Amino acid sequence: MARIQFYVAAACAVVLALAAPTLAGDPDMLQDVCVADLASPIKINGFPCKANITADDFFFAGLKNPGNTNNPAGSVVTAANVEKFPGVNTLGVSMARIDYAPGGQNPPHTHPRATEIIFVLEGTLEVGFITTANKLFAKTVTKGDVFVFPRGLVHFQQNRGYGPAAVVAAFNSQLQGTQAIAMTLFGAMPPVPTDILAKAFRIDNGEVEAIKNKFK
Repeated sequence: MARIQFYVAAACAVVLALAAPTLAGDPDMLQDVCVADLASPIKINGFPCKANITADDFFFAGLKNPGNTNNPAGSVVTAANVEKFPGVNTLGVSMARIDYAPGGQNPPHTHPRATEIIFVLEGTLEVGFITTANKLFAKTVTKGDVFVFPRGLVHFQQNRGYGPAAVVAAFNSQLQGTQAIAMTLFGAMPPVPTDILAKAFRIDNGEVEAIKNKFK
């Protein structure tokens, strides 16, 4: 009986080990390529495959140039995910370029479907993430440095230099998903009830309404 239990436990361990890669990112692909047909009316978990494809479907030139950082955050994310770059459909990868004006910030946010790793192109940034135990891991990074943000954890980047900064980010998902914390809570539609936010942040209703007005 003990031997049978051992074999059952071993079999379970093997199954979990084999399943682990699929839990780490997108599901495994079942064919060589599947360029996303973004115009298809079919709704599935992902995107259906386009019938006729060319080399251009696997090419994206959108990360060459800096983006426009003239906005309240002082930063802009240029995505190379499946919605902009259909060739990555089913491949479990995507990229982005993030540009920051002096003092610009990529506000605290999460990616529910991917780990993110950044490579600094230029500038000086303070970057960090917060664990579920509310511990902050932060570091100042400069040109050529690499930093990783674990999947699902709140993280941020802030330009601490006197000039512009930029990074290239990579994700282990074709569509990592992004939830900016402040926008999610104070800019949701329909709105989160004011009294709920007031109690959560220990402020009064008037302060909540003032913050909501900034995210309309």
